[in-house]
Amino acid sequence: MSAFVPGPRLHVAATGSGTLDGLRFAVKDLIDVAGVTTGGGNPDWLATHASAEHHAPCVAKLLATGASVDGKTITDELAYSLEGVNAHYGTPLNPRWPHALPGGSSSGSASAVASGDVDFALGTDTGGSVRVPAAFCGLWGIRPTHEDAALDGVLRFAPCFDTVGWFARSGEMLARIADVLLDDSPAADVPASLVLFKEAFDARAAAEPDDAQRLRELSRVENEVEIFTGDAPGWLHVYQQLQDDDIRATLGAWIDAASPRFGDDIAARFARLKSLDAAEATRCRERRETLARRVESVVNQALIVLPTTPRALLPKDEIPERISAFYRDALTMNSVAAIAGLPQVTVPVLSETSRPLALSFVGPRHSDRALIARVRELFPHLS
Repeated sequence: MSAFVPGPRLHVAATGSGTLDGLRFAVKDLIDVAGVTTGGGNPDWLATHASAEHHAPCVAKLLATGASVDGKTITDELAYSLEGVNAHYGTPLNPRWPHALPGGSSSGSASAVASGDVDFALGTDTGGSVRVPAAFCGLWGIRPTHEDAALDGVLRFAPCFDTVGWFARSGEMLARIADVLLDDSPAADVPASLVLFKEAFDARAAAEPDDAQRLRELSRVENEVEIFTGDAPGWLHVYQQLQDDDIRATLGAWIDAASPRFGDDIAARFARLKSLDAAEATRCRERRETLARRVESVVNQALIVLPTTPRALLPKDEIPERISAFYRDALTMNSVAAIAGLPQVTVPVLSETSRPLALSFVGPRHSDRALIARVRELFPHLS
């Protein structure tokens, strides 16, 4: 299946010249390109919205630095998935492992970069929507510090966690894009030490013990830290309550008015919005501050290292129960950077015939470019 939205492939020429001269990039169909209607992966959203008057700032910055748009890419419906399946437009190909899903919701963007169709691509990441497809497709990817890459012109899903992220086939390219998109953001350094996120490695070991051990060895880190301290379900609860409370605020009125057609899995997730407890969301908002301080106290001393995903891949024919378990575990692991608003870089430390192995690194707030540089130093043969 194509990585790109149905219809003629979009092309937009560069508007300036600079460090990205001659490069081509794709744009997830949650991000505005002037003159084009952002479809959000859903035909009813597409039919009920007008074309964008302006480029999203992230697109405009890249065009002004010499890159050109070469396609808008399929997204899971309104970003509410991590698998990469779209009931209306199909499932983009995982070019390296065609038997497996590409991961979502930035599925098309990851597919386009992994296939070599473009040099890099923009996605969005709320609960792992860049990190998971980057891992599944053997790419470098980043979820930046929350709000450091402007969200103007991006279809809002859960703004308290939403970020604009990007994919590349090398650390060098990931860094070049960061220099453009984060040029006016604060710049912090990263600590010299590294520490393993114990519960995340334990979750990977429960599903794939051999891979978990190999990832430990590839990290070359011995020290561990417990982030969840026995309450992983509590972290997931806080994340999902706040995410869904935001979704209800941003998309609830449109869903009620338009009665859109959703794929079965996506429809079930949106149906949760009707049972949300506003008082519980308020309690979770207060709890988030405590959890965020916990993560920040760790990353101020050492970068957190974890497997990017709880499994290396999801086969296309995976049974629903295992997909649901993956979704739960991936959201739980990836909630750490989201809850704290911190940058996370994922790197394909090993790409085998049967599967990829990916590690992630979480750093302090605003350390995005230093974090990319540190990961490139750790894995120079991949950069």
